[in-house]
Amino acid sequence: MHVKAWILAGVFIAIHVGLLAWSAWVHSPTADEPAHLAAGISHWYTGRFRLYCVNPPLVRLVASAPTIAMRPAIDLSSYDDSPGMRREFEVGQTFFERNRLATCHLMTVSRWACLPFSLLGAVISFIWAKQLFGPGAGVLSTLLWCICPNLLAYGSLIVPDAAATAFGLAAVYTFWRWMRCASWDWALVGGVTLGLAQLCKTTWILLFAIYPVLWIVRNWPLTDKSWSSARTESLQWTVMMLLAILVVNLGYGFEGSFHRLGSYEFVSQTLGNVQNPSPVNIATGNRFQESVLAHVPVPLPKPYVDGVDLQKWDFDRRLWSYLAGEWRHGGWPHYYLYALAVKVPVGIWLLGGIAVYTRFRSMKDGIGWRDEFIVLAPALAIVAFVSAQTGFNHHVRYVLPALPFFFIWISGLARCLELRHRILSRLVTVAMVAAIISSLSCYPHSLSYFNEIVGGPRKGHAHLVDSNVDWGQDLLFLKRWLRRNPDCDQISVAYFPSDFDLANLHISAVEPPKTYSERQGHLMRRSGPYPGWHAISVNRIRSRTREYDYFLALEPVAMAGYSVYIYRVTLPEANRVRKELGLKLLNEDDRKERVP
Repeated sequence: MHVKAWILAGVFIAIHVGLLAWSAWVHSPTADEPAHLAAGISHWYTGRFRLYCVNPPLVRLVASAPTIAMRPAIDLSSYDDSPGMRREFEVGQTFFERNRLATCHLMTVSRWACLPFSLLGAVISFIWAKQLFGPGAGVLSTLLWCICPNLLAYGSLIVPDAAATAFGLAAVYTFWRWMRCASWDWALVGGVTLGLAQLCKTTWILLFAIYPVLWIVRNWPLTDKSWSSARTESLQWTVMMLLAILVVNLGYGFEGSFHRLGSYEFVSQTLGNVQNPSPVNIATGNRFQESVLAHVPVPLPKPYVDGVDLQKWDFDRRLWSYLAGEWRHGGWPHYYLYALAVKVPVGIWLLGGIAVYTRFRSMKDGIGWRDEFIVLAPALAIVAFVSAQTGFNHHVRYVLPALPFFFIWISGLARCLELRHRILSRLVTVAMVAAIISSLSCYPHSLSYFNEIVGGPRKGHAHLVDSNVDWGQDLLFLKRWLRRNPDCDQISVAYFPSDFDLANLHISAVEPPKTYSERQGHLMRRSGPYPGWHAISVNRIRSRTREYDYFLALEPVAMAGYSVYIYRVTLPEANRVRKELGLKLLNEDDRKERVP
């Protein structure tokens, strides 16, 4: 059984990696990826880590390593270490403009370099679930990881979320193994994985608070034996934490390590005690400067601390967020729960419901409540922590690290199959098959995945926008569509990100008329649809400025992926929408916008 489980898990993982590799090949660079890749190259060239410091550098270093030999063109003249300055997107845009179409090839190689991160997460899922519930659970947990549309989406991109998910899972798993035997081997491995998790995403700083809770739950009530072993474990614990901090410093090459806390220039309200509502005329401060902590050396790299400060500033100044058709300045506490409800396959939700039912029915699953708590606590902590940051809500990927813990807990349902509970076994099988079909039916456009409850990926933009559906990933699909339809050479395109130059990928197009025409910053007059071919990104259709919202009244004739809608607007259709908007109707000779 164990050999068969390993073989099955290996097959699923191999298919998963193949799906990731193909997705990495066919998609255009997303909004953040050129900045990540350019920042990673800058790390290798300069040995400095301030660029894109809101995310730690591990994924960027790995992704950019193979591209160094390809000698890409890069301009670092806008590199700026000033407090509050974020030049990574400017550097990334310049990087794309200098390398043009070659950027796609560089991006593919860099994405492939990151595939081992997702492979690691799948392997850890198998091992941990197998040790908790048996080999069948290991296979089920691996399958859930491998078919999860969110992991298929972000595992094929140069972003830190899939790597953070894998290393966060590895860190908690190794800590669990250490708690079971308190050996020096697992303490050292646990320290390394904890440090690597910090080098992927600063969200995992939570583990320094979660670990003591997990240890207390695992050992409570403390008996005489517990107290006697606590002395040895405390020493191992100390070494584990110090080793994690050492790994973080090594990852940054010790840049700015042990700076005095009082010497930092912070821009966030939390650390700097200053108000910076916009990136213009940034004020700096340091709430620790006059305290006894001012002379304490911070045992972390300066770019790491600056990144935490910058990320906190983003939440302090409250950005615009979108949920279910509503734009709000700030966010919602329930945003990520809503996002998970619509972005996770219904079959997986059904499996979760069955798992809750079986636990309440006290079915024998082979483990106690303490181990279940250790599996679920990090996931719940991630969701709670991220949901508490209501300065803005943009990306479901922020809670991606919580999913594999739920998958491992759900995998205990494999016991139903092994114990041959007829009804539950059939429900589990149906739910799993439904999840697989639902996820793969959207592939390779997994980034735009939405479940059937909200109408699938075609209806998803009514609920979420930004990277949840349209992150600029389908431009190559649009290019292929245009090549197959040469009669559409006179097409207008409104793409996301809006400042992206389509000429970088050798696409020639103009923007369609916006809902409002602007002149010198003032609204001049309202516009509407014109006859012809138009390709519009759903992020632009759902924009807060409503610049292309009139396309919601039209039906697309084709799509590039699920994020770019292609319209062929006839004169009667244009006039129908214009009449609804109360605009001047067009005639046969009036087919181009005339700006007064």
